[in-house]
Amino acid sequence: MDHPCEKCGAVVEDGRPFCQQCRAPQIHVQVAVQSAETAAAVNDAQGERSARVSEAGEVDPLSVLEPALSDRGRAGRVALKAGLLGAVLGIISPAIGVVLAGTLAVFFYRRQKGLTPSIRIASRLGGAAGIVSFTVDYLLLVIEIFAMHAQREYTDKFLKVWETLGYSPTDPQVQASVRMLLAPSGLMLTFVFGIIFAVILAALGGAVAALFSRPGSRR
Repeated sequence: MDHPCEKCGAVVEDGRPFCQQCRAPQIHVQVAVQSAETAAAVNDAQGERSARVSEAGEVDPLSVLEPALSDRGRAGRVALKAGLLGAVLGIISPAIGVVLAGTLAVFFYRRQKGLTPSIRIASRLGGAAGIVSFTVDYLLLVIEIFAMHAQREYTDKFLKVWETLGYSPTDPQVQASVRMLLAPSGLMLTFVFGIIFAVILAALGGAVAALFSRPGSRR
């Protein structure tokens, strides 16, 4: 179908990019004009996603830190929840409770965000959950020893451990070592070493859970 040229009025066949007589372009691009409301909404959205750069070129640190703080807060809640559940399971076996705390941290993180964390993030989540789990179990142990006057009961337990290792429970050096472990300084030292092992075990549990939770890992 032919149409007249807008410049000279000559008849131009459809599909020709230029007029055969005056060489005026015949292809026009129509651009939709945004309404004022649409333009304002787009500008607002772009402003929120930007780093709030000022006229001097400075970046507002709050705009950069807000997403990171939100993710850290979510990760902290996940680690706390998993650590408390691990502490409950740690009543049966503290080591198993710590490992399960790291595994549960990955499970809760995946459930909240809908994706499996990387092995590095899973290790950190697991380590944090392990700290919570071990700390709660250890505080319960200290309360039981001092508040419920269970020093004698735990002394006998430690002496039996030494006996299984081949030492005599009546040896004065063995008894002195057990009393030192049940003293406040000994309990603090045990807590420090226990935290280190708890972080390692829980981090391994989180890393393994993330590894096996990845798509295609069961193939």
